[in-house]
Amino acid sequence: MVSLAQTAFVRTEKLSKTFGVVRALNAATLTFQPGECVGIMGHNGAGKSTLMNILSGVLRNDEGSLYVNGTKIEHQWNTHEAMGHGIRCVFQELSLCPNLSLAENMRLRASRSKGVRWRAKAGQQLLDTLDRIFPNHGLSAGQLIEALPITKRQMVEIAMAFTPGDFPLKLVILDEPTSSLDEYSATQLLDYLRDFVKSGGICLLISHKMHEIMDRSDRVLVMREGTVVYESATARTSVERLVEAMGHELGHVGPGRPASAARPRTSDTLRVKARLPESGLPLQAFRGEIVGLAGLAGHGQTRLLKLIHTLRDGKADRQGNELHARTAFVAGDRQSDGIFGLWSIAKNMSVSWLKECVRSGLISFAEEDRLVMHWVKTLKVKTPDTDLPIDSLSGGNQQKILFARALGMHASVILMDDPMRGVDIGTKHEVYRIIRAQADEGRTFLWYTTEFEELYHCDRIYVMNEGEIVGELSAAELSEAEVLRLSFKAAA
Repeated sequence: MVSLAQTAFVRTEKLSKTFGVVRALNAATLTFQPGECVGIMGHNGAGKSTLMNILSGVLRNDEGSLYVNGTKIEHQWNTHEAMGHGIRCVFQELSLCPNLSLAENMRLRASRSKGVRWRAKAGQQLLDTLDRIFPNHGLSAGQLIEALPITKRQMVEIAMAFTPGDFPLKLVILDEPTSSLDEYSATQLLDYLRDFVKSGGICLLISHKMHEIMDRSDRVLVMREGTVVYESATARTSVERLVEAMGHELGHVGPGRPASAARPRTSDTLRVKARLPESGLPLQAFRGEIVGLAGLAGHGQTRLLKLIHTLRDGKADRQGNELHARTAFVAGDRQSDGIFGLWSIAKNMSVSWLKECVRSGLISFAEEDRLVMHWVKTLKVKTPDTDLPIDSLSGGNQQKILFARALGMHASVILMDDPMRGVDIGTKHEVYRIIRAQADEGRTFLWYTTEFEELYHCDRIYVMNEGEIVGELSAAELSEAEVLRLSFKAAA
């Protein structure tokens, strides 16, 4: 009988990595074989991204051994070496050059596209892959990355990883690849992964979305505190067992269990009334409601939230948009719209609510520290010191800081732009409970999400298409089929 170690394309033995006093990876021994999709789960800071960074050549392990295609890596392992062996990685934080076009970004990854027509060659390479993974993607090779919404950027990043270019393609690491995709695009990608694996490829899928792991992986690993604590064939495990291995308890809101009873809509409880310049139904949100925004990504949901955020409290603009509350904004694209990269964790958190810390006309640093530690504990932010730079945190933990920044404000309306990107399942359900409790106390939430299951936590849902609100659903009426039907419906 042939052992797994002999057939594995990649094998690690007691792989470890330390950052200062933090042991990010602790003696990880793993094998990855051709023709399998391996799901990797764990809370934020569990060591998943560190392991992937080592496999892809971004980081060098401190201890342990790495074997690729049966050969022990003795020399300096780097990204070029990894790509030469057929290993690609799509990181949670995108690595595209925003001031370059799709074709120019592809040229940076594929040096074979030379000669006077290199743009055409590189662009066609990329478009061919986009056509395979995301049919009807609507992208062109000459578009600038900075002009694209984050969903389209994610599609480009994924397609670039699956474009063979100069080297063979054997193992693709996907770190939260659907976190910026809508359900339709995510399904296209996951369907393609199965074809890739069937052809002999290897896929390492890091995801906090349970249904993706359970439906698409062949084998699943759970990491905690830098160690692999659980491993099983996916068909032989369950959601409950995975959640238990991660150290969480799983709450549930779903079909047949609406998030809450309908709330009365009286004029004195109106908080928001808004619409984009295009025609379509207006959005209205009332005191204590959680209102969801659904539809295919890039169809105006973020624009509508930003429009509301610019309205002045108690004033109506020329289009009749009204806001009767103070707003706070939770950005989904944290690198562009959320974090201050040169600031500490604490300062990133408290920047929006320092006014709440004023005592006798001066900022009370003791009160600021108290509130910072309250939200670190509430959201289970994994850090040894809040004075460390925000970039020292994993992507999911950075997102928790943005939640703390918004929830710590005395704002009556919280605007959430697909805020659960890269957040682990335990924290997600804790945040869901916080949102519901805050709504019960009178706060209003407007919540754009690309994760369909999250819509079950909303009282009402507006579906958008091409910048217009084309339908409204109650929690009891919600279904994936109905949201998809409305997503392709033109406004009246």
